[in-house]
Amino acid sequence: MEKPKKVALAYSGGLDTSVIIPWLKENYGCEVVAVCGDIGQGADELTGLEQKALKTGASEVHIADMREEFVGEYLWRLVRSGAVYEHKYLLGTSIARPLLAKKQVEVALATGCDGLAHGCTGKGNDQVRFELTYKALAPQLKVIAPWREWSIVSREDAIEYARAHDVPISQTSAKIYSRDRNIWHISHEGGALEDPANPAPDDVWVLTRSPKDAPDTPADVTIGFDRGRPVSVNGQHHVSGVSLLETLNRIGAEHGVGRIDLVENRFVGMKSRGCYETPGGTLITTAFRELEALTLDRMTLHYKQKLALDYAELVYNGFWFTPLRESLDAFFEEVSANTTGEVTLRLYKGNVQPVCRKSPNSLYALNIASFTMGAEYDQKDALGFINLIGLPIKVRASKEGRA
Repeated sequence: MEKPKKVALAYSGGLDTSVIIPWLKENYGCEVVAVCGDIGQGADELTGLEQKALKTGASEVHIADMREEFVGEYLWRLVRSGAVYEHKYLLGTSIARPLLAKKQVEVALATGCDGLAHGCTGKGNDQVRFELTYKALAPQLKVIAPWREWSIVSREDAIEYARAHDVPISQTSAKIYSRDRNIWHISHEGGALEDPANPAPDDVWVLTRSPKDAPDTPADVTIGFDRGRPVSVNGQHHVSGVSLLETLNRIGAEHGVGRIDLVENRFVGMKSRGCYETPGGTLITTAFRELEALTLDRMTLHYKQKLALDYAELVYNGFWFTPLRESLDAFFEEVSANTTGEVTLRLYKGNVQPVCRKSPNSLYALNIASFTMGAEYDQKDALGFINLIGLPIKVRASKEGRA
């Protein structure tokens, strides 16, 4: 097959993508277009990114501010679904990959590229997420995955390659965590974390305070929702989803909220260990779950919880641009039509406790739920209810001679 002449590279400026630019030019002789999306990873990662890419051999650099799109069209959909992967992971990296890959494809088509490249390893989930997006949006473009081709087999090898090619990097052999950050979370993998028997070193955590160093006084935060979308913090309405999430990130991080240490099952078949910090996301998902307890009837809530498991797997595995995801989103949007109200959470040294839930659409009827007996609920009705649902149990007992 003919080698591509111009390749759009999903570029972050990290170790892997930094060495890929000279590697592509050296091994494919192609022009490299670096594509980076600002999804809230912070100025530390974005400052000087264009100059770095050009210095290491890119012919063009495209940096797009996608923060509002990421929050409004991806994260809020995730929140509304209630999806959590394997009880803990709030899908911060997983949910970002389709958006980044979509922008990469758009730039590739606009600049006349005939190839796409990414820095995902052959062991990880991200290669699947990127390439399934490529297949959905530009299946005609050739895909280059250097980690599946080159002789580099470790981060240490990549560091040596970078040094040999004068590529500036921040990683060292002594501190070699692989991190992925956006406005929703930061993930940490590699180094001491690779052995699940090792406690996470203190230097792993970068967003959140250690719970032991968090304020000694609890703090309350109130999050408001409109039709399943977060819209306010402590009564202050936020038109921008980015500003709302940034506010909650600061509050959650101050109180040590949002740390998890997880051994997860990757889509490619292996287990891996990672640490994640999702301060604002933890507050939002906790509040949303509490609000739904008021606004959804039992059957709908329980069925939604089942679909949330499917949605979590779908996002984790990279099937964002599929009819199933779109159909599930339509269901969650309809179900969340009445999920409007406010939830107050109490934060204390890493813990989050709901203390107040209010909604104009609440299905909680105090006159029925109260222990005070009233006319709205006839207790005598319970006898027939129990007799009917217990009929199969009674028949079985009779057949087995227990009656």
